[in-house]
Amino acid sequence: MTTNQSDQSILLAGASGVLGGHITRVLTEAGHKVTGLGRGPAAGVRADLMDRDALLRAVDGRHFDTVIHAATALRKAPLRHRDMHATDALRIDGTRHLIEAARATGARRFVSESMVFGYGYGDFGTHTITEDDPFGPPGTDPELERHVEGMRVKEQLTFEARGLEGIALRFGLFYGPGGTDALLPMLRKRRLPAPADGDRVLPWVDLTDAARAVAAAVERGRPGQAYNVTDRTPTGFRAHLLCVTEEFGLPKPLTVPRRLTRPMSYAHTLFATSMRVSSAKAERELGWTPEFPSCREGIAALAARG
Repeated sequence: MTTNQSDQSILLAGASGVLGGHITRVLTEAGHKVTGLGRGPAAGVRADLMDRDALLRAVDGRHFDTVIHAATALRKAPLRHRDMHATDALRIDGTRHLIEAARATGARRFVSESMVFGYGYGDFGTHTITEDDPFGPPGTDPELERHVEGMRVKEQLTFEARGLEGIALRFGLFYGPGGTDALLPMLRKRRLPAPADGDRVLPWVDLTDAARAVAAAVERGRPGQAYNVTDRTPTGFRAHLLCVTEEFGLPKPLTVPRRLTRPMSYAHTLFATSMRVSSAKAERELGWTPEFPSCREGIAALAARG
């Protein structure tokens, strides 16, 4: 097991995002100094990951022990395939540029946010996916290949980065403080329908639990390793929404045939996906366990906080 110092200087790309906010808080509470990298005025290092030269100028003369890539181009849940295109590009070109910047700052460790959908989209049946399963298989159509390629290449760049200890965290679908909140107005007005799940399930993880996994990877992750980070209870998309409506006292979401969601091409793909993912490796090697073993418990805690 690798153990790094607890007072690291950390550069966090994506600090202004929902997950980034949780990561900043958890790392700061653990004694690390976090500097955000982004395009907004609040960023400690102001730069666009897609602009290599500007990024390298922005970090010139700076030193960081660890660099974390948690940046996406998403401002809301992606519904169509094109909603993912900017993030797909960020996972490839943005990662390549950020690795250069990490080397320029003398960083030792590079931690990448990845996703379980890098194992592929589709129905995995009763098989439980572990890190030994193939990651980044060819997509079954050009759009899916574009999404999977982004995750595949991001991890390849992370692990092959010369002079850096690369670690990837493969997260499930996020929910929790700052994430679930955005769904409440739509659910309240019954504007967020969902197809029946049948026996399809998806992996989920509370945002605070996800941030704790990032901190664990910074301090204890093994270089060159990927870790699945999900809760212990895979749950269908509609079943997840039902948890939200029940805990917050909202109307049940409308049920629609999945074929009617086809215009929402990316969401349609997720609705057809079923996967069970094990995080046993993260629990064993990182010393991480989800505070919320299921979204039911996590959503109940969120509702109780008001």
